[in-house]
Amino acid sequence: MRFSQCYIPTLKETPAEAEVVSHKLLLRAGMVRKLTSGMYTYLPLGLRVLNKISRIIREEMQAAGYQELLMPMVQPGDLWKESGRWEHYGRELLRFKDRNERDYCLGPTHEEVVTDLVRGEVRSYRQLPVRLFQVQTKFRDEIRPRFGLMRGREFVMKDAYSFDATAQAAEKSYWECHAAYKRIFQRLGLRFRPVEADSGSIGGNFSHEFMVLAEAGEDMIAFCHDCDYAANVERAEVYHQPTGTQSGCCPTAERVATPQAHTVEEVADFLHIPVTTIIKTMIYVVDGQPVAVLVRGDRQVNDVKLKHVCHGQDVQLANAEMVTALTQAPVGFAGPLGLQIPVYADNELKAGTDYVTGANMADSHWLHVDLARDASVTAWADLRMITAEDACPRCGGRLELTRGIEVGHVFMLGRKYSDAMQATFLDEHGQEQTMIMGCYGIGVSRVAAAAIEQNHDEQGIVFPPDMAPFDCVLLNLDPRNAQTLAKAEEIYALLRKMGVDVLLDDREERPGVKFKDADLLGIPLQLIVGCKGLARGVVECKDRRSGVKGALPVDKLEDAFAAWAQEVRDGWTAQQG
Repeated sequence: MRFSQCYIPTLKETPAEAEVVSHKLLLRAGMVRKLTSGMYTYLPLGLRVLNKISRIIREEMQAAGYQELLMPMVQPGDLWKESGRWEHYGRELLRFKDRNERDYCLGPTHEEVVTDLVRGEVRSYRQLPVRLFQVQTKFRDEIRPRFGLMRGREFVMKDAYSFDATAQAAEKSYWECHAAYKRIFQRLGLRFRPVEADSGSIGGNFSHEFMVLAEAGEDMIAFCHDCDYAANVERAEVYHQPTGTQSGCCPTAERVATPQAHTVEEVADFLHIPVTTIIKTMIYVVDGQPVAVLVRGDRQVNDVKLKHVCHGQDVQLANAEMVTALTQAPVGFAGPLGLQIPVYADNELKAGTDYVTGANMADSHWLHVDLARDASVTAWADLRMITAEDACPRCGGRLELTRGIEVGHVFMLGRKYSDAMQATFLDEHGQEQTMIMGCYGIGVSRVAAAAIEQNHDEQGIVFPPDMAPFDCVLLNLDPRNAQTLAKAEEIYALLRKMGVDVLLDDREERPGVKFKDADLLGIPLQLIVGCKGLARGVVECKDRRSGVKGALPVDKLEDAFAAWAQEVRDGWTAQQG
């Protein structure tokens, strides 16, 4: 393809709307343009990137036994009401009515649609398993779309679904898809980790997220240096060594005045005690019912863990008015003693005693609190966020916390949708059974953004080879010179004959402009045809990732180029680890 015939509207300056690196570079490289909040047009080079990502996904999903189909983006509300998600999914589900006043929505995912399809076709265990996938546009009405393709309202997604007859077969489908995802992200050249995750609004028994490691990630993950444990911090278990309780080893509780000491730090300073001896009492509302959560003063409550402990769907921090009504005190003075609501305490507090807590009275705290003796604890559980100082919950090894971008998520759904929507089959004994489901998503457009967040420099994008818009950019530095023009055309034809996806920069622009655009676009291989090089019998070459420059002999270019291209690819593989 020739640059002069391509629509590649590169920009010298970064648009003011761009916040993160991927957003800035996708706009500057002429790959996307914003239509409205959270919605983008994919220009030709951007679409080439998406198509290359999709090709690898298709190949690996088909190799794992999944067949491609395409389902409608607009979905009838009746199916969502049948599954129970119409009311519970939240405002991200864009609902509307057609001319006949029937409810519809724009699909954020397709569990209902695919379940309705399969239940209408499958009658016998002999027809199972069924494994289907699609690559399609989705819409989620994000409250705060931001960061370009990282969190948009409209996006391209691969979603897949498995239907099995038994739990054992369903787990086999799950782990085979998990393995396919690992192959996909390895082929795409990304540094990633699969991590244990919360299933969220999709539901199900368990799930894993696939995280691209990047500083711009919205998620924090914990992983172990000594084993393969990794989890989203929302899901990460906190390891507690078994120790005997110290209950009953402190004096009788004593209430003291703590004027204007609202925060843990203020209380610690006023009483001259470490924050680790203070219990923080947080009031939450779970499915409309208030509960109290106790954690050590230097810890943070994990809302997701609280939701699971309470078997709830919606967890919110109580507002100031509710806190005052329940504790008879302003925010900052809540405590577990005498509270008339369920009290959940973090496991870490179980082995300690002689704590300080709020006294449910303005400007007052209790000293010498022993939870077993002085409070009524409804349940003990792992309720806090994990930290880098915690030990690995699997092997006790060293943990590290890092940021990641979620690009894929696999869910073991179980019977959540098949029960609700009566997706059944007859087993080998003629008995009616419910299908067991899994679902598996990859954010195709988010993968493109995540790759840029992980691979860029001051000059622009550094695409991994298998998702770059072109394999190679061929720069003709002097298209008006007959010699360089002829040689550039000859090399262009040779590369195309070799099966190389090449972009010939044949524009009548200054060499500096061509070099800057080549770096900005992030194409892995650069070949430079110029008078000086041709006089020496070579064309110059540059590895975009490493910046290493070299020269290839013109008379043996085919073999030399193939060897150099493999060397560059090997460098990517080594970097990926």
